[in-house]
Amino acid sequence: MHPVLRIIFQRLALGVLTLFIVSIVIFAAVNMLPGDFAQAILGQGATPEAIAAIRRDLGLDQSYITRYISWLLDMLQGNLGISYAQLNFQSNMGGQNLKTVADQIAPRFANTMFLASVAAVIAVPFAVTLGVLAALYRNSAFDKIINVSTLTSISSPEFFLAYILVLFLAVLNPFLPSIANIYQGIGFWDRLTATLLPALTLTLVVTAHMMRMTRAAIINLLASPYIEMARLKGVSPLRIIVKHALPNAWAPIINVIALNLAYLITGVVVVEVVFNYPGIGQLFVDAVKNRDIPVVQACCLIFAGAYILLNLAADILSMLANPRLRHPK
Repeated sequence: MHPVLRIIFQRLALGVLTLFIVSIVIFAAVNMLPGDFAQAILGQGATPEAIAAIRRDLGLDQSYITRYISWLLDMLQGNLGISYAQLNFQSNMGGQNLKTVADQIAPRFANTMFLASVAAVIAVPFAVTLGVLAALYRNSAFDKIINVSTLTSISSPEFFLAYILVLFLAVLNPFLPSIANIYQGIGFWDRLTATLLPALTLTLVVTAHMMRMTRAAIINLLASPYIEMARLKGVSPLRIIVKHALPNAWAPIINVIALNLAYLITGVVVVEVVFNYPGIGQLFVDAVKNRDIPVVQACCLIFAGAYILLNLAADILSMLANPRLRHPK
């Protein structure tokens, strides 16, 4: 077998094993939350008989191991179950038009992916360009200003940056809406306008990591002998960085970009709540508040799967970008 394929299969096996371990942690953590989920569904006025009946119907009277195996087998078949909130709604409304967890997650996940894509399209080229310029003009006033600005953004909580952007871009200067009003059938440009403010917030958060890694990787390569030879030949500094240093710096840059893209998918909870964005992060918060176990477990597993998948992609792209990583001798 080709060495690259062997490494890819090894990474895939480790990813599946990691996801299995994470599923155990998710199931144990969710079921260790205080309170009775059946009591939360039925309310404070429920009788002990009604609570016992709903626990039996939901399978909450079974052992943790039995419930975990049943949940895992359903997950492997693509069955995410029925949310407890939907069951409560069914009991109140006669059981019409019941939605599964997958039906609830699918449009929310699509909204989150759209938000992450917009933020990535803005952040990745912006961060790499800033990193190249900071390395080109290192120790200059421009480099110091960029470093201070990125350190400030990376040190600020997401909700603080979100409220600052709302103040300047939605209140004092009403260029963008402060609430992401996303609805079914919305046009692309209206969706993009509603998504731009939360996307800019995420851009400020992730740009600093990518910019600083790009700058550090390029500066580290500028001391290499082949870079010195290019300088002695009279090659311009910008051409040295773009044509000689940057291609060899892609491996660490790809890693940090993949980690930040994973954050754009898994770390959007705070941003979605601030802007009332109808994504999977907002759904996750609502599910935790309502003690909706199937939705919480499904959201956590999706977050973990996305993070593991993007890390796997980062490893593979790093090997393709740097031939030395294909031969670990």
